[in-house]
Amino acid sequence: MNRRELADFLRSRRERITPADVGLPAGPRRRTPGLRREEVAQLAFVSTEYYTRLEQARAPHPSREVLAQLSRALRLSDAERDHLHHLAGAPPGPPAGPSREVRQSVVDLLHRLPEAAAIVMSATYEVIAWNHLATALMEDFSALSRRDRNLIRRAFLGPYRDGRRLYGVSDADEFARTSAQHLRAAAARYPDDPEVTGLVAELLAGSEEFARLWAAHEVAARPTLCKTFQHPLVGPVAVACDVLDITDRDQRVVIYTATPGSPSAEAMRLLSVVGTQSMVVPG
Repeated sequence: MNRRELADFLRSRRERITPADVGLPAGPRRRTPGLRREEVAQLAFVSTEYYTRLEQARAPHPSREVLAQLSRALRLSDAERDHLHHLAGAPPGPPAGPSREVRQSVVDLLHRLPEAAAIVMSATYEVIAWNHLATALMEDFSALSRRDRNLIRRAFLGPYRDGRRLYGVSDADEFARTSAQHLRAAAARYPDDPEVTGLVAELLAGSEEFARLWAAHEVAARPTLCKTFQHPLVGPVAVACDVLDITDRDQRVVIYTATPGSPSAEAMRLLSVVGTQSMVVPG
């Protein structure tokens, strides 16, 4: 274990992350670049004292579980995660939890689809990347915390905008059933990830519907190829739904497109112009 190199690496990764990157408030009087040590400790589920000792090159050998939690908290890339493990003297194994880092080429793809709404979801249904039209059709994800960007949590626990489940989409109940099945499979792939187990526990405690679906132990689901969003500005928007798997990251790209020349295509064009603006004139 190279304690000094490990300490320097952790500090450099901490200082490059802003509170907004991980859904934390910036707060007043922030004098350090990036996150504070106590914030990293909170995100990694370790004590502030222990994390501080790691950055001071005084801590004992971190376990693989701690290294996995630090990797997630510091938003390390696959290469950085491997480097962290080598510095700690613990060659890396399979990732303990779902990857939240989206390849730049995938992000570029989203923005090259001006007539399609597109998002990237992690294995636990957290929206981790999106394009402009997706925010207009669904919601401005950049204004939400990580917690509220999780679509399976939104489906079962809300909040429900205008009393409608998950943007008023026509297959909301089917989506809920499918997401529960996918989450069960993800929980089996990442049995030691605290975020996955915590999400399952929260859903079981907060939703009888989820608890019933979870008890069914179903893991296969048919994709929904078409759905309709009930948008508050332009009304119903019927779209085709295509899902592309990014297998090495355990992520999915979801692309919504309207039939060319249809009223829904015109609605999508309007949304691409107005974005997330409201067209309601104050009285």
